Amino acid sequence: MPHYRREAGHGGLVAGVDEAGRGPLAGPVVAASVMFASPPSRSLAVLLDDSKKLSAEARMVAFTALLACPGIEIGVAAASVREIERLNILHAAMLAMTRAVSRLRRRPDLVLVDGNRCPALPCRTEAVIGGDAQCLSIAAASIVAKVTRDRLMGRLALRFPSYGWERNAGYGTATHRDALQALGATRHHRAGFGTVRQLALLLEPPIASRAESRAA
Repeated sequence: MPHYRREAGHGGLVAGVDEAGRGPLAGPVVAASVMFASPPSRSLAVLLDDSKKLSAEARMVAFTALLACPGIEIGVAAASVREIERLNILHAAMLAMTRAVSRLRRRPDLVLVDGNRCPALPCRTEAVIGGDAQCLSIAAASIVAKVTRDRLMGRLALRFPSYGWERNAGYGTATHRDALQALGATRHHRAGFGTVRQLALLLEPPIASRAESRAA
């Protein structure tokens, strides 16, 4: 289970950062940064873990508890599909994380980043492989990022219902792949991803499709 020892050992303002949405075929990549004013209570800490290990219901319980945590600072940001196409998914994720940290009220002294690379930030950074399963601030950020992105994809699904985004969040499930083959790609699909290029019946201009005209 994640703990607060790394944050407490630093002694200054420490934020955890994580992203959601590197792998999907559609939608932005979303990042969150979380900075606790003091060590989280035990009742909150037991709710936090790598968001991928939690059910949707458990994530919502943790997300609601985080929003109610006294003194917590949360920053959320995204990089768009257009930015993913221009920068590639790795650099777009770094951009989203940079934006998320910039939306904290105070500048952290240290930012703990899930993974093996850190974005360029005006403070000390530390990459923590598997950090969402080790550090409470990163686990909290992973939950906020995942819940936020899932909600966003659910809203997009109202306009493009055939792809099942409310259930698959843009990942390449069978339903999503079948819709790509039948309808083509929307402007919310990541055209640079090989799966999208292979499955979508791309028309002119390249990412205009029957799905767009049906949603208009």
